[in-house]
Amino acid sequence: MAVHQPAPMTGTSVLQFPALTEGVLLKRYKRFLADVELNDGQIVTVHCANTGPMKGVLHPGGRVRVRHAPSPKRKLAWTWEQAEVPSSDGTMCWAGINTALPNKLIRALIEVEGLKDQLGPIKTIRAEVPYGLNRRSRIDLLLTPDDSAEDQRLIYIEVKNSTWSQDNLALFPDTVTERGQKHLKELTALIPDARGVLIPCLSRPDVTAFAPGDSADPRYGELFREAMAQGVEIFPCCFSFDKDQITWEGLRQVFPRQYKDLYRH
Repeated sequence: MAVHQPAPMTGTSVLQFPALTEGVLLKRYKRFLADVELNDGQIVTVHCANTGPMKGVLHPGGRVRVRHAPSPKRKLAWTWEQAEVPSSDGTMCWAGINTALPNKLIRALIEVEGLKDQLGPIKTIRAEVPYGLNRRSRIDLLLTPDDSAEDQRLIYIEVKNSTWSQDNLALFPDTVTERGQKHLKELTALIPDARGVLIPCLSRPDVTAFAPGDSADPRYGELFREAMAQGVEIFPCCFSFDKDQITWEGLRQVFPRQYKDLYRH
């Protein structure tokens, strides 16, 4: 990994890729599939790598961006990557909807020392390392501090993709997630022998803070607050999405109390 680099400033590109193809979402169905009409009029079936309800980002008739990557190992040559969504300021913005991307994105950010102030200098990064009760779970990222770090505890990082928002407040989850509840319990159990870190990957640039999605999963909200009280660290990382790159927009504030108390309509 990269070491001893200047931390990236807000607006710095942290991932680049071949330009995505734009089109219009016709429909999503069977959880994993969606039909998209490309700008040239071609209608293609794309893989939807997001099995959740996609609150706030599922808009048939709205613009989307898809990636073309044909392969003998893939049933579908196209993957849905981004969706244009209403922004908190009344305009439109692009959100990243591929839930397979956040782990890669957060790893890239750590490698360019974007979270050095929060995590300290890092020697190694490993992915999908077994941990938890009977080692039956796998941590998204396991970091070993550099020898120069003041805190030499291992850093266990769980990454969660957040695209649902209430006004300018990012929320996770958007449905009941027993898996997410388990991850919070396992991160809490690591304290104090290791550092447990939850990184909500805020995959839309219009949000200014993060909170648990209490209305979707009240139990997750309870566990989230318990985890914070026990020492689990929360670093909401915000990004903006373009057709050929993803840009770092900085950290966002955590609002641990219920969001319904923050925004009343």
